[in-house]
Amino acid sequence: MLKQKLILTAAVFAASFGALAQELPMPRNIQQAYAAGTRSADGKPGKNYWQNAADYNIKVNYNPDTRLLSGTVDITYTNNSPDTLKQILFKLYPNFYQKGAARARSINPGDVTDGVNLQRLSIGGKAEDVAKLRVDGTNLPVRIQPLAPKSKTSISVAYSYTLNEGSHNRTGQVDEEGAAFIAYFFPRVAVYDDTDGWNRNPYNGSQEFYNDFSNFNTEITVPKNFIVWATGDLQNAEQVLQKKFAKRLQQAEKKDDIIYVVDSTDLKKGNITAQNQTNTWKFVAKDVVDFAFATSDHYLWKSTSLIVDPKTKRRTRVDVAYNPKHKDFEEVASFGRKTVEAMSYTFPKWPFPYSHISVFDGLDQMEYPMMVNDNPLEKREDVIMLTDHEIFHTMFPFYMGINETKYGWMDEGWATIGEWIVTPIIDPSINDDYGVAPYGALAGTEIDLPINTLTTQQSGTSMFLNSYPKPALGYLYVKDMLGDELFTKALHNCIELWHGKHPQPYDFFNAMNTGASRNMNWFWQRWFFDNGYPDLAIADVKQQNNEYQVTVEAKGSKPVPVDLVVTYVDGSTEKLHKDVSVWEKGNKSTSLSFKPKQQVKQLELKGTHVPDSNKADNVYLVK
Repeated sequence: MLKQKLILTAAVFAASFGALAQELPMPRNIQQAYAAGTRSADGKPGKNYWQNAADYNIKVNYNPDTRLLSGTVDITYTNNSPDTLKQILFKLYPNFYQKGAARARSINPGDVTDGVNLQRLSIGGKAEDVAKLRVDGTNLPVRIQPLAPKSKTSISVAYSYTLNEGSHNRTGQVDEEGAAFIAYFFPRVAVYDDTDGWNRNPYNGSQEFYNDFSNFNTEITVPKNFIVWATGDLQNAEQVLQKKFAKRLQQAEKKDDIIYVVDSTDLKKGNITAQNQTNTWKFVAKDVVDFAFATSDHYLWKSTSLIVDPKTKRRTRVDVAYNPKHKDFEEVASFGRKTVEAMSYTFPKWPFPYSHISVFDGLDQMEYPMMVNDNPLEKREDVIMLTDHEIFHTMFPFYMGINETKYGWMDEGWATIGEWIVTPIIDPSINDDYGVAPYGALAGTEIDLPINTLTTQQSGTSMFLNSYPKPALGYLYVKDMLGDELFTKALHNCIELWHGKHPQPYDFFNAMNTGASRNMNWFWQRWFFDNGYPDLAIADVKQQNNEYQVTVEAKGSKPVPVDLVVTYVDGSTEKLHKDVSVWEKGNKSTSLSFKPKQQVKQLELKGTHVPDSNKADNVYLVK
């Protein structure tokens, strides 16, 4: 494929770093954004950057017995683009379960529905004939009176659909007693951006999501005794909860201790919510990309909070709602609290950006703004890794507004490195190397595509490798190369520039380069764009004047750090390390020297996060 180049990128880096920089291959639609001034080669949003926005007022009723969700959505949509919009594209994600829908995974026949039932739709005060609308799976394009740049329109929708009972794909009923995690439940306006226009990628159950930053006022009506956990801040706790439970929740927001808002004794007694036939729970969430909620009448509720910003003393509340049968959730409040603390003070060392995070005992492993839907697990270490992985997503994609549909590696890769770093903080005995071995085994094979391949063009193992271990390794190697302080500075530069916006891959690469004052395109090119595989070998070992000199050869083209483990005859070990920059000049070998502490038994190339596609030449036995 012809690789387009952007001369501006090289020119900016030449001025910034004093030498002509290597250019990264850039598709034409991305080049056009730079030419239009919406993005810039120094990693900043361009002087003409824009993004559209919406305010949502949602009122829904959910019946756990029938699983019917019905309600209204009123939207104020702002067109900040320079274009006059002649249509609005809506996303109807529940149509994943619609009869005849294109799906990347099968569902139970009993979960096939008629999809979203639109009773009413008006745009700009003009009522649409809903019977004549042409719904295309999860997309609904509607012709409108032209919406000029810098103008707004009002949208009003009345709708209903039946929540899936089984086939839980990120959303659905959780158990036979009526617990449910309800996501993607409202008609929304799709993203219209500076590179693709309308986001027309359909949702087929595989790739994840891309939404604009919005403000939500949401009212959720459920039967009495059902508690609701949701994105945003609960506005009427004293009206929907009995006084003592509302008071406990208030206490949790101010205390470091983990407390029960609802314990097992409370569940037996009942009378936890207001005893109206139904209760309406009101939530407000500002500047978030999505809204989700969960509900149950038989879950325990633990809560705690901690200071996440020492300057302002701002606190984040950590909630866990779970079925008493699932004992593995008993420690999740502690795991969640430690994750939020590690994110705020260690990595990425950015104050946790939201007022709360709720972990709900569901049937998936999926993240949402301020919400997590996690399934029960048998092993404690798996519970820790799942908890911190999903909570880490708060920063990527949500705080950063990433297009997960096209660039899964820009959020899952960060959650994976976050998991690798945070898990040992929670439990130092865990050696988290999720996905490293599978990548080493499959690197360079036909299914191993470059990371920057669009996620929409991948599936199965290819999608897994490029979303999780490969980008996480890339981030980790840059962190190792720059050192913690400079890496944090570079990453914070990226976050400061792009939080609340829609960064794309080149924005990330350029912002990291600028933040570190170092051109790293050689690494971005080889790790994120090129084919190849990681393969190091011990090529030669020399002993002279009580010193070992070990030559390490790069047989593969993927640059990885060099970790040499020296094993002595008494079983003790010593580790030697070189970061990935040793391969920056394109050299095929490097050497390590050391003076042994005693007689050496074995040399081995071995690192927890250093994949190797051929380990047969990684060991040298000293004779």
